[in-house]
Amino acid sequence: MKMFKRIPGTKDILPDEITSWQMAEAIARKIFSLYNYQEIRTPIIEEASLFNRTLGSTAEIVQKQMFLIHNQKDTYALRPEGTASIVRGYLENNLEKTSGFTKLYYIGPMFRLERPQKGRLRQFHHIGSEAIGSGSASLDIEVIGLADQLLKSFGITGYQIKINSLGCSKDKQALTAILKKNLSEKLTQLCPDCQLRSKNNVLRILDCKNEGCQKIIKTFQLKHAHLCTDCLNHFQEVTAGLVDLNIPFQITPQLVRGLDYYNRTVFEITHSDLGSQDALGAGGRYNNLIQELGGPELGATGFAFGVERLLLVPHTLKQQPDRKLTYLITLGDAAKSAGVKILKQLRSAEISADTDYLNRSLKGAMRAANDAGAAFVLILGDDELKTNTISIKDMTKGTQKQVSLQNLTEELK
Repeated sequence: MKMFKRIPGTKDILPDEITSWQMAEAIARKIFSLYNYQEIRTPIIEEASLFNRTLGSTAEIVQKQMFLIHNQKDTYALRPEGTASIVRGYLENNLEKTSGFTKLYYIGPMFRLERPQKGRLRQFHHIGSEAIGSGSASLDIEVIGLADQLLKSFGITGYQIKINSLGCSKDKQALTAILKKNLSEKLTQLCPDCQLRSKNNVLRILDCKNEGCQKIIKTFQLKHAHLCTDCLNHFQEVTAGLVDLNIPFQITPQLVRGLDYYNRTVFEITHSDLGSQDALGAGGRYNNLIQELGGPELGATGFAFGVERLLLVPHTLKQQPDRKLTYLITLGDAAKSAGVKILKQLRSAEISADTDYLNRSLKGAMRAANDAGAAFVLILGDDELKTNTISIKDMTKGTQKQVSLQNLTEELK
């Protein structure tokens, strides 16, 4: 009989790992609530043209990495990122009319058809946020501060925040012209992908990870001469605000991000412990995207962290949870029958409880209770039934005592 295996680039998140995931999600929800963000859940499947339109037809995600589903009339895609879906949902549900300025966060899977490697899966998970309805530099400062606060709350240290400004549409055109001029005599030295990018979207060359291309880019000594006065003032306000908040950052002129919708402030957060795939997360402004999808002219900004990347950082979210489980061991048929009612009583009182279903010996059942991380073990046999009592063993302290069944819930509380 055929043994089925998971698809390459996907991962089973097993019970012994799930605590770290649950902790990350719980921490994120708590921090987002402190900043007044509300959760949104969009479908994992969208019209493929949504991503072609928002990410850019020359984006590597669109050209090489989308999971496409074709039927007789339509082409759908598993979402490769969250922003486009959220903006679509924001407009389709008229949130710009009912809510106006809106702060949203999301937690969920994304999909990209790429070569699986450490920290890069075909199904991966994002924790992210989008703030829609404002072009204020103060919002950029808050969003970067929020990302910084999340990392601190996850227990991550040693990361680096890189920021840049792409400017407005005219500024991006000016930067494009500068790059084309500087690259005119060096095109043959670029990697094959960047030679193609030089024709389709030269800005993407700045995002190339090829070492040879990076060396050429660094010789250009890019600054912010392409920025108009408004965009330069906006960026200076953002950097001044981060300084006021004591958030360290590095201005990185070659940082562009790989998606067409970004403008003005962009940022990326990296960690040296992750090797070549060193990005924990990234984000930035996309002031034109809402209007491009048929909505009003609204400023917006956001970011996302890769959960798998966060968990690759050593000692992140690895704390053991508090022992809360109560494990019931019954000895004999009468005790087993009574044990069913005891389990219901404990669970009704919101006490986590389980029992042995494999008819193990007392020694074997105690071992199972310990493996399950039980805080307390209850032992019920014929002697206890006669006296209407039950034995409680504290697995942390190693002590044991008998209590009345009538007082069991109160004793455990």
